[in-house]
Amino acid sequence: MRQDVRLLGDVLGEVIRDSAGPELLADVEHLRRAVIEARRGARDASAGDEIAALVASWSLVRADQVARAFTVYFHLANLAEEHQRIRVLRARDTGQQPVRESLDAAVAELSHDVGREHLVQLLASLRVHLVLTAHPTEARRRAVVSALRRVSELLDVLDDPRTGAMDRAETRRALHENIDLLWRTSQLRIKAMDPIDEVRTVMAAFDETLFRVVPVVYRELDRALAGQASRQTPSPVPAFLRFGSWVGADRDGNPFVTAQVTREAAAIQAEHVLRALETATTRIGRALTLHEGSAPPATALRRALAAASAAHPELLAEITERSPQEPYRTYLLYVAQRLAATRARHADLAYRGPAEYLADLRVVQESLAAAGAAKQAFGELQHLVWQAETFGFHLAGLEVRQHSDVHARALAELRAAGPPGIGDGDGPDGSGLDGSLDGGPRSAETEEVLATFRAVAWVQDRFGADAGRRYVVSFTRSADDIAAVYELARYAMAGGPVPELDVVPLFESAADLTNAPDVLTGMLAIPEVTRRLAANGRELEAMLGYSDSAKELGPASATLRLFDAQAKLAEWAAGHAVRLTLFHGRGGALGRGGGPAGRAVLAQAPGSVNGSFKVTEQGEVIFARYGQQVIAKRHLEQVSSAVLLASSPRIADRNAAAAATYRDVADRIDEAARSAFRSLVEADGFADWFARISPLGEIGQLRIGSRPAKRGLAPAGSGSVATMDLTDLRAIPWVFAWSQTRMNLPGWFGLGSGLAAISGADCADCADGADGADGADGADGADGAEVLRRAYRDWPLFSVLLDNAEMSLAKTDRLIGARYLALGGRDDLTKRVLAEYDLTRRLVLAVTGHDRLLEDKHVLSRAVALRDPYVDALSYLQLRALAALRGPIPEEERDRLERLLLLTVNGVAAGLQNTG
Repeated sequence: MRQDVRLLGDVLGEVIRDSAGPELLADVEHLRRAVIEARRGARDASAGDEIAALVASWSLVRADQVARAFTVYFHLANLAEEHQRIRVLRARDTGQQPVRESLDAAVAELSHDVGREHLVQLLASLRVHLVLTAHPTEARRRAVVSALRRVSELLDVLDDPRTGAMDRAETRRALHENIDLLWRTSQLRIKAMDPIDEVRTVMAAFDETLFRVVPVVYRELDRALAGQASRQTPSPVPAFLRFGSWVGADRDGNPFVTAQVTREAAAIQAEHVLRALETATTRIGRALTLHEGSAPPATALRRALAAASAAHPELLAEITERSPQEPYRTYLLYVAQRLAATRARHADLAYRGPAEYLADLRVVQESLAAAGAAKQAFGELQHLVWQAETFGFHLAGLEVRQHSDVHARALAELRAAGPPGIGDGDGPDGSGLDGSLDGGPRSAETEEVLATFRAVAWVQDRFGADAGRRYVVSFTRSADDIAAVYELARYAMAGGPVPELDVVPLFESAADLTNAPDVLTGMLAIPEVTRRLAANGRELEAMLGYSDSAKELGPASATLRLFDAQAKLAEWAAGHAVRLTLFHGRGGALGRGGGPAGRAVLAQAPGSVNGSFKVTEQGEVIFARYGQQVIAKRHLEQVSSAVLLASSPRIADRNAAAAATYRDVADRIDEAARSAFRSLVEADGFADWFARISPLGEIGQLRIGSRPAKRGLAPAGSGSVATMDLTDLRAIPWVFAWSQTRMNLPGWFGLGSGLAAISGADCADCADGADGADGADGADGADGAEVLRRAYRDWPLFSVLLDNAEMSLAKTDRLIGARYLALGGRDDLTKRVLAEYDLTRRLVLAVTGHDRLLEDKHVLSRAVALRDPYVDALSYLQLRALAALRGPIPEEERDRLERLLLLTVNGVAAGLQNTG
């Protein structure tokens, strides 16, 4: 990896020198050496003052160029790290023993723990559901991502020992060309993204990675179960992966996601998956050149060929002429033509749905098996079956999301006008001609709500119910919020058939999490819910919001209360004979429920997984996890193996016992941590102070997503965030802005006060009620500290909480963070934040037994240490721009300062490898 970083850095240096002159390269090197030297020294304020003076001495044009150089460097360094991770994953897979956190390892462990029979039962109900969202956290432009992908491919060539000297020389030339292009490409978006841009961006992950990787994951499990018989016998592995999407469907606070956008999103997804299936079917069909004499077609295949010839004689004659006496090749190429017709909507040849397509594949597969060609039946053809079962003809189920308050306003308006079913249905999307009911014209908001339901009906009619049956209700407070959705659907369809809906309550606030079981009980009395439960085997879904709960309660309290909510919901499901799937709304950043996915699954409340796990994959996480096939396979294996293990009695019993043992400890940590967090964010003037010390108000100008930073506002960047109520501020800009200050406060603040309440640590600067006077259960501080160490060792949830906080603390820089905090002119708030940081760091190290942060994670620790000086360089440049923008400046300088600020925001995000 060091060799790759050096190579890429050297090429970038040459590009900068050749394109902008040796003086710029000298300035970049001057700053680079200064920040590295500052890290090696005592790290006092004087070294920082010298660096600040250096960046202040440059013109804004020069500062802009230097910021761009460090940003591009981080993109290249991230690429080198990604390549190293792929090397490591390949090196670990020796075949001699199962790789840690792999499906092979999970099968071995479960076979030992519960036996093969129980494992097979568990597999039959296994479902891992990953939902892609357009949450605006991917700061890189698509043009930048594309350039980096080309550089990545060139590194692959250089990494291959078979590459000859001439090819190596040509690859280095191409490397210079593409890094030069990357340097000359604007790091900032000129045009804001719209929702369809976001849909097409996500499609890149499907086209290049997901469609190809999914069958590889299934094959890994097949090999673990069947051993040498894999690819030679029918596979026992069900297609347990499912994908959903909020991209083009999540309209909560995003006025740009309309009914028409949702229709377009569904059509784009269908186009991509049908084209992918058509290409794969054609490829496999052309390869199946088995002669009918060596592999006689079974009766079912002969009948299928005869039926195809009768229905489309010219088409089948054309295919047969090119594939004489090759029935398998002939029929699969005919199937591929039917897929093309489905995509083009040629009704006479098109499939009515994926079930017909799968039936055709199985006819071929069974005939091959009967003819003794098992390797052909259960090899590539089985991969195609798995792909069709996983993605269908819709790729990912679109999940509409809307806020409960929007529904309430629309319903109040409609009820005042009259009962559902009285519109004439002649207007656009089936509405009245004048967009009204008998009570008068409807508001634009209400009309869009109704149009959304008609769009869902259109999607289901065109692509099937699985293409868009889920409807998520943000801030669900009662069962009435769920009933409102069904009532609105009746109004929208005006007496016509209502789309099939699974309405999903989203619980986000502390009060809503507590009230969740009562809401689900109320849902059972809703007739539409009752009918759906009867039709789907009593399956129900509820979503838990990690981002907003963490913004309200702080990371420690949110983690503990979410665990309690899961446990209570699992208990409720068991008591009501409901198979409940908990949908985890996790963000990528640690302050929004992010962190290692496999460990998070294994730490879930007992009974809450039960073979089924659903989670969001947001923004930057999509390309981090699904940008490379090797990494995507690893991630899907980690999550799937963790779901299998978490569903076993041993893991469930372990988590239940630990939660019961440390119940009192958790309650006291929760109370003290929440008190500390709320006392900070509720302090007078906190919102204005936060807006002054961070680039919160400017983040929207990055144009990294279509969604505004605040619910109910115009697009982010159109006004000052300093005037907003933090309650309405979305969690992403909250976390994003804090990460830019290098404090990473949402990932750790309050935890120190919570630990002090148990350990009895000195907490003079903590919030009231968190002074840590006594240890757990009234024990003294020494006993309390030992209780925390035992909890860290025995309780997976507590271990994950502290390890994630430790990671967040390791990415925090107190010295530079203090410079940001000082911009707000509030010494009291600065003192409170730094005191909690010092306390949290000290107690996390004490409980984990580490002498330094990330002591047990050598690779990650080294990576953070190597990156820190380069991030420092961008932070000093950002501080220059931020300090100037917070004071009186000539108007002609504002645009350049804002550009410099945004460039550094982009660069710091790349350096820290997270945004929001």
